[in-house]
Amino acid sequence: MRVVFFWFILLILTTHTLAQKPGNVCYIDNNRIYFQLDKRWTAEQKSEFIQLFDLDSILVERSFTAVDTIIFDSVVWQVARLDSNITELSRPLNPGNSPDLTNDVFLRDDDNTMIPEINRPSWGGLAGLPFLRQNEDRFGINRFYNEKVFNYSNGVAVFFLKDYKKAKHVYLSGSFNNWSTMKTPMTRTPEGWIVSIDLKPGKYLYKFIIDGKWTEDRENRLKEFDGHAGYNSIVYCYNHTFELPGYTSSKKVFVSGSFNNWQRKELLMKRYKDGWFLSMYLKEGTHFYKFIVDGNWITDPDSPNIAKDASGNENSFLGIGDTLIFRLRGFEDANTVVLTGNFNNWSRNEITMYKVPGGWEYPYITGPGNYEYKFIVDGKWIPDPDNPCTTGSGDFTNSCIAFKPNHFFFLPQFTDAKSVIVTGSFNNWSLSDYRMSKTEGGWEYTLFLPPGKHTYKFIVDGSWLIDPNNAYWEENALGTGNSVLWIDKQ
Repeated sequence: MRVVFFWFILLILTTHTLAQKPGNVCYIDNNRIYFQLDKRWTAEQKSEFIQLFDLDSILVERSFTAVDTIIFDSVVWQVARLDSNITELSRPLNPGNSPDLTNDVFLRDDDNTMIPEINRPSWGGLAGLPFLRQNEDRFGINRFYNEKVFNYSNGVAVFFLKDYKKAKHVYLSGSFNNWSTMKTPMTRTPEGWIVSIDLKPGKYLYKFIIDGKWTEDRENRLKEFDGHAGYNSIVYCYNHTFELPGYTSSKKVFVSGSFNNWQRKELLMKRYKDGWFLSMYLKEGTHFYKFIVDGNWITDPDSPNIAKDASGNENSFLGIGDTLIFRLRGFEDANTVVLTGNFNNWSRNEITMYKVPGGWEYPYITGPGNYEYKFIVDGKWIPDPDNPCTTGSGDFTNSCIAFKPNHFFFLPQFTDAKSVIVTGSFNNWSLSDYRMSKTEGGWEYTLFLPPGKHTYKFIVDGSWLIDPNNAYWEENALGTGNSVLWIDKQ
């Protein structure tokens, strides 16, 4: 979140000099940074790649021979083979740290002007850069060539596959049915194949299985790597529609907000008889937004929910989910207290807390999850003094909170240990998350974990060990094993 953004822009422009590069030399997705290496590169091309991305040559060489994990300079790197020549190397993107915003650089918009009248977070501007994929988990809009191939209404999703009239069997497989090969058969129609399934709003990955052959949806522009030299198609089931009545003589209307990092010209609204609208999927959380009518920023005239940020600017807002109340006791002489965290890209002026007797509070609407946060008291960043759960160290210590946790980790004994951390696939094997709390009988920590399989370990004063109370484990690349747990769907 610092000058690194300009480094990224320079990096992107320079990567065009690399010959024989894979499709995505470098990209960001789901809070991880990915590098793709090609063993066909010459020594000169490899050296250029190493210098360009500031990687260690030993790490790069080891990535071509490692099985699936490299621990280098206390960082756990994941290794994936995309094909016989391409290796993908990835690590967490700045895990466990809150941003140091003293040297913020705000990216300029496409007309080279800043936007003074609204809160514009510094993490904007990545959507159009090549090789970098923006994490769209906070919102999503479908991009079908033919919109008739998918429909979502009243909790029912209808998938349609055109043609393939000679196929004998077609199945729909995806993240919604645990990638089952036979659970969701499609029905033949004169124009192709169709199936209806019940789905909650959200993001889903899928493929078609046509007579045993896995095939991405050719009518869908959205896709991401499947980890096996191919792609999964992406679909969003919508849960919100932005509407702006009137302004029928306007030429263009956009909606912009915290969910898309206040991009000005990304979300073009559609015209209807009495105004404008745009449907999309919004992740559970609190979202601030405005409309841009022929270049003029306005709040939502039909919504009473207006909030002022720390700069005094007004934004409309909406919430999806349940209320998590953040409280800061004391500091009654402070002029302004801002709540910031990984739930709002560490914005330093978006959420102004309310002054209440004895301190400050803010009712933040969000969904179940694990959140890091801090308070900014008259410009000074501090962790929550009443919350013993933290991650990081020094100036990069963040408070942690699990909202609606569904799993309780407990490590008995080891009461003489100074520090115990639980880490795993759910936090990219971070070496600082999550620091467990000492109790009379051992150590404990509660987390929210999404449904599915998770692997984990404990780190006791620097020593890694599997869970002695969990009989389920699997081998890892280092031969030391990982504990395994499964979280059922709610």
